[in-house]
Amino acid sequence: MPVLSRSARLLALLQALRGRRRPVTAAALAQELEVSERTIYRDIAELAAQGAPIEGEAGIGYVLRPGLFLPPLMLGAEEVEAVLLGLRYVDQRGDEILTAAAASALAKIGAVLAPELQAVLAQPLALPGPTAERFPENTVALARLRLAIRREHALDLTYRDAENRETRRTVWPIQLAFMDRARVLAAWCELRQDFRFFRTDRILAATEGDRYPTRRAVLLPQFRARIAQMQNTPDRN
Repeated sequence: MPVLSRSARLLALLQALRGRRRPVTAAALAQELEVSERTIYRDIAELAAQGAPIEGEAGIGYVLRPGLFLPPLMLGAEEVEAVLLGLRYVDQRGDEILTAAAASALAKIGAVLAPELQAVLAQPLALPGPTAERFPENTVALARLRLAIRREHALDLTYRDAENRETRRTVWPIQLAFMDRARVLAAWCELRQDFRFFRTDRILAATEGDRYPTRRAVLLPQFRARIAQMQNTPDRN
């Protein structure tokens, strides 16, 4: 194994811990990463100081418990590249809330990124495509749609379809999608008894109702299972 930089070694140690459900000894980790046990003890102390939820002690073993972690310091070059590409895509195609969040996230990453990876931010290898066209204006703010999604509340929509016909729908909103030319609300439609996509610029009014009778966590896998089929069917809104 080639000699790793300190940040890369810490990342490798995290990955080694993440892949195990039971405590693993420092000796086993040292053998796997080809470093000394003393280095393992020092690195575990450093990770714990950075906020990694590591439990255990010398001679018994260590385990990584679930919890918030993986600060940007621990990202590898390709991971930084992927995150940067995603944030720039959001900056191009997101709404005001997501654009501001992307800028804030990028600033936080840049503030704590290892020095050897700072060049990735300054000179990225990958860039998103051309800036998207200006999106049509929304009558209903995306913030209202987000709130209904988070609350798992139904929405009574007044919707104008592609043929300029107005309809009333009661839907169970589950996701917002940001396309190149439009923003779309994905939802279960009570009228169609199926998942449907609603362009947000065609939503004329939206009234939030009560909580819908299932959980979003249940709807999402069903929605994903239907996407491939729906992609090959005409718009039936």
